[in-house]
Amino acid sequence: MSGDPSAEEIRLFELALAEARSGLTEGGIPIGAALAAGGDVLAVGRNERVQRDDPIAHGEMSCLRNAGRQKSYRDMTLFTTLSPCPMCTGAVLLFGIPRLIVGEARTFAGDLSVFQRNGVEVVLLDDKRCVSLMEEFQQRYPAVWAEDIGVPA
Repeated sequence: MSGDPSAEEIRLFELALAEARSGLTEGGIPIGAALAAGGDVLAVGRNERVQRDDPIAHGEMSCLRNAGRQKSYRDMTLFTTLSPCPMCTGAVLLFGIPRLIVGEARTFAGDLSVFQRNGVEVVLLDDKRCVSLMEEFQQRYPAVWAEDIGVPA
């Protein structure tokens, strides 16, 4: 894992966290994301699988969809409140997003080493607010969580 995030990156991460909180308020899975180039926010998104009845509307995927087509992701950072699943990991690698700031990897570890092996800089914040949101959701809606991460019923 890489070093500490800058104050500007913490500010941008807060946008992803706000998206996660909005998702939980809507009855969805509390995972938020933001995409930025430097200090400029291109898009935010949240997991909307429940709200949209869309199996691929994970937080990172929704954020990328909201950003629209980009000629290059070379100078961008993706902020996400939870370690990405394999689908979202694939999108980060496919588009060549070089920096990933992750809120937490306790409630879902993902595989952050995949990013590092592929040259993506990863900063893991271990943010207790992100952990708390996911623990609350996982306790309240275990079947929806299992569905989101592809665990058979």
